[in-house]
Parts: sequence; C-alpha cells; structure tokens
Amino acid sequence: MPFVPVETPKCPACGKSVYAAEERVAGGYKFHKTCFKCSMCNKALDSTNCTEHEKELFCKNCHGRKYGPKGYGFGGGAGCLSMDTGSHLNREFVQPKIPPKAPDGEGCPRCGIYVYAAEQMLARGKGYHRRCFKCVQCNKTLDSTLHCDGPDKDIYCRGCYAPKFGTRGYGQLNGLMSDIKDCEWQSDLAPKTAAINVDQIQAPLGEGCPRCGGVVFAAEQVLSKGRPWHRKCFKCRDCTKTLDSIIACDGPDNDVYCKTCYGKKWGPHGYGFACGYGFLQTDGVSDDVSQRPFVCPDTTSIKAPEGEGCPRCGGAVFAAELQLSKGKMWHRQCFSCAKCHRPLDSVLACDGPDDNIYCKLCYAKLFGPKGVGYGHTPALVSTSYEYTPSSWGQLNRCGGQSEDGCPRCGYIVFAAESMKSKNSIWHKLCFYCSDCRKYLDSTNLNDGPDGNIYCRSCYGKNYGPKGVGYGIGAGTLTMA
Repeated sequence: MPFVPVETPKCPACGKSVYAAEERVAGGYKFHKTCFKCSMCNKALDSTNCTEHEKELFCKNCHGRKYGPKGYGFGGGAGCLSMDTGSHLNREFVQPKIPPKAPDGEGCPRCGIYVYAAEQMLARGKGYHRRCFKCVQCNKTLDSTLHCDGPDKDIYCRGCYAPKFGTRGYGQLNGLMSDIKDCEWQSDLAPKTAAINVDQIQAPLGEGCPRCGGVVFAAEQVLSKGRPWHRKCFKCRDCTKTLDSIIACDGPDNDVYCKTCYGKKWGPHGYGFACGYGFLQTDGVSDDVSQRPFVCPDTTSIKAPEGEGCPRCGGAVFAAELQLSKGKMWHRQCFSCAKCHRPLDSVLACDGPDDNIYCKLCYAKLFGPKGVGYGHTPALVSTSYEYTPSSWGQLNRCGGQSEDGCPRCGYIVFAAESMKSKNSIWHKLCFYCSDCRKYLDSTNLNDGPDGNIYCRSCYGKNYGPKGVGYGIGAGTLTMA
C-alpha cells in the first residue's frame, strides 16, 4: 500500500502549508506566524487584539472602521461623528521591480545583475551580491575568511574545495583517500599519486628505522636518541602503545618503551618502590634482570656506630628512608608509635620524655594532663585521686625538677603541655588560678605581682581598685 502523507492545513493569507512550530490560530483557521497581522494596517497581532472576519485578520481598530457601526456616538469617542471606513489603508499589491541585467562580465557572476557598493562581496576581482556569495556546491553562505576560489572560476567553501581540488594521498584529509572518491572528485589540476609501501624501501644497515629497517622520510620522521623512526613504528616494544616525545623512554637495549613498561623492566625494585610505601615490587623481573644487585630491605643488618643509627633498631639510616624527629634519624618502617605501632609522619608524631615517639592519642594518655576539662568531654575524667591538682606532688612525673621548670610543681615542662604566662612556662595541668583553682587560658589569664596567676575575678579582689564605683556594680562600695 503506498504511503499517503498527512495533509497539512493551508494558511488563508498566503495559501501555503502551516506546520505546528509556526502556527497561530484565529477563528478556527491556522495562520503562519509571519502572516498573523492586520490585513489593513499590517500591525502584528496576538491572541488579545486579533479579530477574524471571513478568513481575514484585523486589529480591533481596523475591524471597527470597516465593519463597526457609524454615526453619532460611535468612533473615536462619545459625541464624535466618525465615518472612517479605513479606505485609505487599503493597499494594492505592487509587483516588485526586477532590476535590469548588466552587460556580460560587469554584473554578479552568479545572477548577472548589477552589484552596488552597499551589497558587494569581492572574490577573484569580481563583485558578488551578498545573497549570491555562496558555495556553488553545498550552497553554504560564505565570507572573506571561508571562501576558496576554484580553478573553474567559481567559489567554494573549504570543505567542498578540498575534495575537489585538494591534494591526494596519505596524510591528506581524513586519511588515505579511496580510489572511488578520487575518481569522483579528482580534477585535471590535481596531481596523480600512487600508494607507496615505505617498508619495502630498505635503508643501508644502521641508517633506517630501528624497528623495520626502512628508509625514514621527513614527513613521517620521529626522533629518539638521535635515531629516526617511522611514526607508525614508534611504539612501546612490550605493550605496543603508541608513543610521543613525552611518554617515550629510551631503554638500554636501544629500543623504546612507555613509562610503565620501562619501570617494570629497568626501574628500581625492592622496598619503597613501585605501588607504594612498604610494597615489595617484583613485577617484570626476568631471568636476565634477576641477577642485578638490589638493596637489601633488612635495614637492621647494616649496623651504625653507637648513637648514630636508628633509635629503635640501631641500623644505619640512608637518605632514601630518612625520617627526622628531635634531631634523630629514624627508618621509615621504624617511625611508628612505641605503644600502638601506628605508622607516623611529621604531623602525627609526638616526642615523648623517654626519648621515644608516640602518636597524639597515646602521648595524651601517657603524658598528657588529667582532670577537669581534659579528655574527650568537659566532664571529670580523672579515675584516681592522685591526678587531682590538690595532690600533684604524688604524681610520678618523667624528668627531674629544674630551676626553669613549672613555677607550681618545679618539674620540666615539655612542648606538648606548655602554657605560657608573662614571665613563666607552666604545665597545662598547673595552669589554674591560685585562689579559686579555676583552669585558665590566654583569654582570662592575669599575672599577679607575686609571680602567681589568677582569674579576672580573683585578681580584681586581690589587686584591683577598691571603693565607690568598683566591685560588683556601679555605686556599690566593696572592700573585699
């Protein structure tokens, strides 16, 4: 059964088909968007001011002029006599004047009509109309940057010019042009070429491509280690991945590899290399490579002089695995917490008073302050009486007493628990008010003239001004 297309409605104004994307409906008829205007004054209409009369569209004013009532009380306003029928708006269709043809060789090469300066587009020394300045093949509109002058004295876009008059052969257009397309588009001006297999042109020994031995011409030359390669031969020897000057690696066997294959075959192997920290990489080790010497991963087998090696194992520490802490050198695998054995770095490591290293959590449990306000919550986390500030002297502190120690207990203050006042350094646990024993910080600290520290309230009671206007509030007399 033959296919019968659906009949589209016709526009009453122009008689052409109206499609859904451009239709405007009035009085049950469908109009083009460009035809939806007043038939008398040509005013563009919409659904609010449109009036249809016998397949003709009018604005409200023109419809009133032509079909509305006339006489006293109608028209422009009450009391105004209007007899306007809109006859002055009826315009007869005037046929457009066809411009005259120009003499041969003087007009537009496409249509032959005179070309004026306001619409002139130049190509091959001739002036085209702007509407005629198109590709002769695909009818694409051109400008001065896109047009190409063909040898047949016509103009083309670049896409049409190249298949018809461009060069042929490997590397042109999107690859090797097929014979069918060559026969279809080849012009008499294009050079005739033949396919050449460069692999069959062998070069003298040691002068050609290292992979195939063929002669390398300049158009396909890629250099590596001073030797020319064919572009299609410049691939990794192991995985055949196509290479460029960034990812190519020259191997000691005078061949080329990608970075991954080069690392597997010729890169370092052993502890600390390849997939990550602590990983022993042995991928790619073959019989001819396995005899190469490797660094022994057992660092404790190379002992260092007393006091110069790793503090944990005593082995010599080399630069590739060096970790510094308090001026001492540690192996990377030994640089872990002494209690929970968690691997550390320069951010997590804490130097303990016993010349060992700890993570922050273990350091706080072993050497951190105890009592109210410390721990995971602001509650009292002390589990035995000896950690309370009132019985500080019973604590078993690491390190001895010193003249430069904490002014309250006399013991040495380490960096992890130091609190600074104006003249002294205190333990965090000892940093409380001397009167009310309230713990202090940098926002409520007051240094007393007796060398002690106080909160603001106690400082005001002991050393603040006395009398009317001071104390608890304005106008209050306090002698506390």
